[in-house]
Amino acid sequence: MAKLAVYPGSFDPITLGHVDIIARSSKLFDQLHVLVVHNPEKQPRFDSSQRVNLIRESLAEAGVAEDNITITELSTGLLVDYIRKVDAQVLIKGFRNNVDLDYELPMAKVNRDLSGIETIFISADPQYGLVASSLVRQVAALGGPVENYVSKAVAKALREQSK
Repeated sequence: MAKLAVYPGSFDPITLGHVDIIARSSKLFDQLHVLVVHNPEKQPRFDSSQRVNLIRESLAEAGVAEDNITITELSTGLLVDYIRKVDAQVLIKGFRNNVDLDYELPMAKVNRDLSGIETIFISADPQYGLVASSLVRQVAALGGPVENYVSKAVAKALREQSK
């Protein structure tokens, strides 16, 4: 049986930390779905189709082959509905610190209760471990350089948006 994992996130914008988690996860599973999800608690900087395109561009810049990666979006409904639809066996969640784990663990339990899906947590590479998309957006909005945290494509998109 082929193992399919889903890596959900808002990816607004995708950071080099996200790219690292995608690259590492794609080596662990036969198929990886990177799923841009809508978080009603957040006001996205980029719409979901822009985020999908920025993920593709960021992976290409990093030399991550998309051979076993599907990038798509989920704009409505529950994550577990998507999981059932694609028959995924695993959810991937990256984490930077214990605050991320405290946030993600209850969701992992609910997702398992609702669908039987297991969540695997992958720790961020230390060089990206303190960088959040929200911080990148804030630095970019104030005209600061973000190239150490995101791909060239994302940095360009953020600059264009700030004009």
